[in-house]
Amino acid sequence: MVHLIYCDNKEKVLEKILDGSKTMIVRGAAGRKIPHSRVFENETLYFMKKGSKEISAKAKVKSVQNFVKLTDEEIKETLEKNQDKLALSAKQKERWHKKCLCLVEFDSLEEITPLDFDHQGNMDDWLIIDKIEDVVVGTSIPYNYDKSKFK
Repeated sequence: MVHLIYCDNKEKVLEKILDGSKTMIVRGAAGRKIPHSRVFENETLYFMKKGSKEISAKAKVKSVQNFVKLTDEEIKETLEKNQDKLALSAKQKERWHKKCLCLVEFDSLEEITPLDFDHQGNMDDWLIIDKIEDVVVGTSIPYNYDKSKFK
């Protein structure tokens, strides 16, 4: 599978990824939510700035850590232990203070010739798709939410 990640524009997430100061992405929720337990080593991550229409970078998944039912202290410890890779602001630490966390470390980052994203309604900020062409203008297909459901 490949993953398309929307990067928060206000926090300059994509810029941090591109300059090498951020090599890990975090997603979290009160319960298991995409991409928890659904992203694996060697899969491809694509990045785009939230609100833009262009997919502009890609990387390979290096490692994944999935956590469930974390205590407040464990959440703080987990985020702090990975802060050198996460490069989270205080506001982001607050946002990702969740009981279920998925931390995805990546490497082999490369900027790509921008791909035009074919936005579809009601999409999460992390999409799991078969191939990037499924969400690119001219080759896109309707988004299949089955891949986003836990079985």
